[in-house]
Amino acid sequence: MPAVPSCLLKPVRDQFLALLPEREDRHPLGCHNPRIPDEVVFDRLVQVLVFGCGYERAVDEHCSATTLRRRRDEWIKLGVMEDLRLLVLSSCDRMIGLELDHLIADGCITKAPAGGECAGRSPVDRGKQGLKRSQLTEAHGIPLVTEPAPANTRDHTLLPATLDAYRDPGKVPGPLPEHPRPGLDAGYDYRPVRDDLAGRGTDARITRRGEKVPIQAGGRWAVERTNSWMNNCGKLRRRTERRKTTIEFYIALACIFVTVRHLIRQAWTHHRWDTRPRTPRIR
Repeated sequence: MPAVPSCLLKPVRDQFLALLPEREDRHPLGCHNPRIPDEVVFDRLVQVLVFGCGYERAVDEHCSATTLRRRRDEWIKLGVMEDLRLLVLSSCDRMIGLELDHLIADGCITKAPAGGECAGRSPVDRGKQGLKRSQLTEAHGIPLVTEPAPANTRDHTLLPATLDAYRDPGKVPGPLPEHPRPGLDAGYDYRPVRDDLAGRGTDARITRRGEKVPIQAGGRWAVERTNSWMNNCGKLRRRTERRKTTIEFYIALACIFVTVRHLIRQAWTHHRWDTRPRTPRIR
């Protein structure tokens, strides 16, 4: 069973391999074991992301778990996954446009049984170890910034760091609107949040605490849908990695697939190409 459809995997894999720098073989005798192809390792890491399995369960006679971990750390050091995420975002903005004037932010708590960095006592899981993702999306749910933090961190305390990352030129492709209008739920209805947004010159739509407001209000359903898409990845739904850099690596890969899937769905009704899926419902 493939982890993701070929219409998603192939373009992402091809562009990822194109971003990798050319590797020089510096062995003095040239007689070491042949290097496992990058495309083989990439496909295995996609399986680890989607199925949430251990590295030992995603290997075969062609690739070992040690190779997966070493190549993963090598790509983390190069930062190619984050470069690919920014490239996919800029491509989506150029082709169909990102509605950056209307932003939506929300937090999502998942399990983190292995502990490590970005793990804390979950308030919704009997105090077990958990992780929170502070998610910022545009109006249609395209993920712009995803900040991992311990599960016992309040949403409103993560918002300033999330907005700072949104303004970081290395996180989101520009140019950006001067005064975006984010939509926030009642978990952000605190004076420090309003003071911080006022200092940024941002007029946010914040739901008042104690008021029953449907999720459709303010377009907040878009970020909830994005959290659901991200939780379809087993590696994010039940996080077993301990290092923050590794967590961010898999989060970036999940954001890439979410964005490319949205791009293909939007293009499906207006364009035709040789590898066009039979249906826009891409799983």
